[in-house]
Amino acid sequence: MINTAKWLHDFSHLFFPHTCAGCGNDLLENDQAICLRCQANLPETGFFALSGNPIEKLFYGRLEVKLAGAGYYFTKNSVLQQLIHQLKYNGNQEVGRQLGQWLGIQLKSSGRFGEIDALIPLPLFPAKEKKRGYNQAAVLSEGMADVLKLPVLKNIVHRGRFTDTQTKKGRSERWVNVDGSFEISDASQLENKKLLLVDDVITTGATIEACGNAIKRIESTELSIATLAWASND
Repeated sequence: MINTAKWLHDFSHLFFPHTCAGCGNDLLENDQAICLRCQANLPETGFFALSGNPIEKLFYGRLEVKLAGAGYYFTKNSVLQQLIHQLKYNGNQEVGRQLGQWLGIQLKSSGRFGEIDALIPLPLFPAKEKKRGYNQAAVLSEGMADVLKLPVLKNIVHRGRFTDTQTKKGRSERWVNVDGSFEISDASQLENKKLLLVDDVITTGATIEACGNAIKRIESTELSIATLAWASND
């Protein structure tokens, strides 16, 4: 007996191939953007479950942070770099949502982030977000929210002025570049809240530090940090 649903799936696949954003493999489910092989090759850090992990230490003496961590190690020419490129430059929001869901699973299973009230995606400068069509940190946050069942606060923290790309800057240059570049439009929505600031990749932490400092000026806020990946300078 013919399985109609499978036949329709196979037929549509000939004309509208559904391939993995990491490796191009077509052996994946319709509702997935990344195949199981690529998922298995993503190098998890285990930081979310570890007190005093390298991301938390990164902010010692710089920013008052309750908890912090990154889900994966970032290396050049890796599957993860390809996936992040797909998210940021190829308009592939499905990749970001799926990565965000996996990040949410890591946070939930760590047992340390259970008291968070809301997620805050690190904002882009408005012109950059308009050009891209979305904020990749917001896409990750939406995926995390699918798992954590928390609100995503998108329009409260803003990038107040344009900053140059951080990619080729050293730590001190990065800090000068972003210092004072974040603004809060409605502080009342953040007061007395335990907040999780979300971004895609952390290197020196300068951008997150600048944004975190703006948030910590609000009364009785508790700040934690979660990023998809850590690109170590070592």
